[in-house]
Amino acid sequence: MLVAFSVAPAVATSEDGSVAEAVAAAVRVVRESGLPNQTDSMFTTLEGEWDEVMAVVKAAVEVVAAVSPRVSLVLKADIRPGYTGQLTAKVERIERALAE
Repeated sequence: MLVAFSVAPAVATSEDGSVAEAVAAAVRVVRESGLPNQTDSMFTTLEGEWDEVMAVVKAAVEVVAAVSPRVSLVLKADIRPGYTGQLTAKVERIERALAE
């Protein structure tokens, strides 16, 4: 299962209006989970079984909620039992198709 998600405070958590520190705390939770993951400018994607992935998403939301009274969460899942390594394999298939 792949889950791409974005979590952030729904209100600014610093004087300059940045949410970077809260988002960094959420990404830290993901990286410390040990699950395969990658972060880009819009989403963090992680791979694993349903319960372990959702537990990480919940923990990421909780660290953001610790600094904000309101949290925004966007989540997209690719549920495909029996497949692993899709965090990179899906991109590799597209790259091969582009090279043809």
